[in-house]
Amino acid sequence: MLKGFKDFLLRGNIVDLAVAVVIGTAFTALVASFTSSFINPLLAAFGGANSANGLGFKIFSDNPKTLIDVGGFINQVITFAITAAVVYFFIVVPMKKVNEMRDRGTEPEPEGVSEDIALLREIRDSLAQRPGGTTPGGTGGL
Repeated sequence: MLKGFKDFLLRGNIVDLAVAVVIGTAFTALVASFTSSFINPLLAAFGGANSANGLGFKIFSDNPKTLIDVGGFINQVITFAITAAVVYFFIVVPMKKVNEMRDRGTEPEPEGVSEDIALLREIRDSLAQRPGGTTPGGTGGL
């Protein structure tokens, strides 16, 4: 029972998914802090005269609810890209190498013979069992 549980846990896709979720969730907070501390001020600096809104604009200048926050969107894109890159390069790539090393000792199953080859072999074997040789009439060649 414990061996089955261990095999379940060590299957590549389960481990990849679990690690990606846990590390990705924890790392997202770190990346969000980085982008809010460093990237947002840079984006706000390019916001123009009204830098309180950052990089964005209001559709109606007297209504703050019509703010289109371009800087916030860019911030989220940067957060996603950094998180995805870290998860890929520090989790997925090493796990793939571990799986390749683990699978290195196993031999792949040989491919089955195609139907054409199997039929030709069957014909050859039935001709070989005939009296007089491998071909009708005893000529011995195909």
